[in-house]
Amino acid sequence: MHDTELINIIRNRRAHLTFIGQGYVGLPLAVEFARAGFPVTGLDANGERVAALNRGQSHTPDVDGEELMGLLRQGRYEATSDFSALERSDVVVICVPTPLRKSKDPDISFVVAAAEQVANRFRPGQLVILESTTYPGTTEELLLPMFEARGGKVGENFFLAFSPERIDPGNPTFKVRDIPKIVGGVTPTCSRLATLLYRQITGKVIQVSSPKVAELAKLYENVFRNVNIALANEFALMCRRLGVNTREVIDAAATKPFGFLPFYPGPGIGGHCIAVDPFYLSWKMRLNGYEPRFIHLADEVNRSMPAHVVGLVTEALNQRGRCVNGARILVLGVAYKRGVGDTRESPALEILTRLREKKAEVSYADPYVPSVELEGMAVKAVELTNQELSLADCVLILTDHPGFDYRLVVEVASLIVDARNATWGLPAPEGRIVTL
Repeated sequence: MHDTELINIIRNRRAHLTFIGQGYVGLPLAVEFARAGFPVTGLDANGERVAALNRGQSHTPDVDGEELMGLLRQGRYEATSDFSALERSDVVVICVPTPLRKSKDPDISFVVAAAEQVANRFRPGQLVILESTTYPGTTEELLLPMFEARGGKVGENFFLAFSPERIDPGNPTFKVRDIPKIVGGVTPTCSRLATLLYRQITGKVIQVSSPKVAELAKLYENVFRNVNIALANEFALMCRRLGVNTREVIDAAATKPFGFLPFYPGPGIGGHCIAVDPFYLSWKMRLNGYEPRFIHLADEVNRSMPAHVVGLVTEALNQRGRCVNGARILVLGVAYKRGVGDTRESPALEILTRLREKKAEVSYADPYVPSVELEGMAVKAVELTNQELSLADCVLILTDHPGFDYRLVVEVASLIVDARNATWGLPAPEGRIVTL
């Protein structure tokens, strides 16, 4: 198959698409293409996840279980752990995790493993797209040689591109179809084919000159957030020393209609992107003899926030003649962000561990996270009730889930440390609420 045939079957939505990785990125993307009429295979090494998906059970808030079941019944979507599915795929999209090692160096072993599976089953005419966030140069320096070693001629008998994932889990306003896609192909033909593919599900696709530009664009998006969150966190530390409410200051600044974008402080950073991706760029730049100072400074500030939050709890209890040792602390939210159940890199886990080390009696409520592992032990969530609130010496808000009744929290809790400003604007006696 050459590019003309691939163009035709993409336009006619007859191209068979396989998405390697059915996590928070791969599954919504696969479902969106299946909804558009493509035959889609979701490939995942996790057998339990595959079995659940084939029963119509979604593990992400961005995919409705009933819709998934409908696509299964229509034969538009299937999940499998069998990599032989790649042999019948016209398009392969790699959406696997890219974590950090303990040394904060990139771990691209999942990308390498997935790419090797595709390359080992290489057949002429395939379009291969990498969506996993990675260091600049991965597509051309790592993936391209794998296919060339098996007879691939990029832009002629196979096509390779990078298109960064931009999914915001749990965001009801911006779903897959609403978010512009960036595409960087190894050749102009590769870019044209990848652009055509994504235009089947979204109205805006931006072509850039190379995969490296697309890779860097994704990293810059997350470095931007990382640095600005760090600035907001440091600003909160300064406001506290000056006896001023941080939220009031930022909201006042945000009334400027140009030249300002509000970021708000929190208990630290977490998740799969902001806490991880900047170090992919940092690692690559060190190899090129450059030390990116902003990335490391931002990380230093953000990583200090869990200890700062524990300090706020300690100080607030001390002012009421209560020490942390033996205090009942109810934590609201352990996910890294509101509206999701993802605890990867969540600062809440470090905060809970620190409080437990200080001998506090810690429990947590989170409608999205039924249990967490702390120091090797499983801890189950409690239901947020009047009794739990009234028994707590301190209620600590770490994730501002929309399902929490913050008015009730303010009415019942005797002391609140609000690391998310979730109670902002609610009337409360002076001194009852401590904010960042």
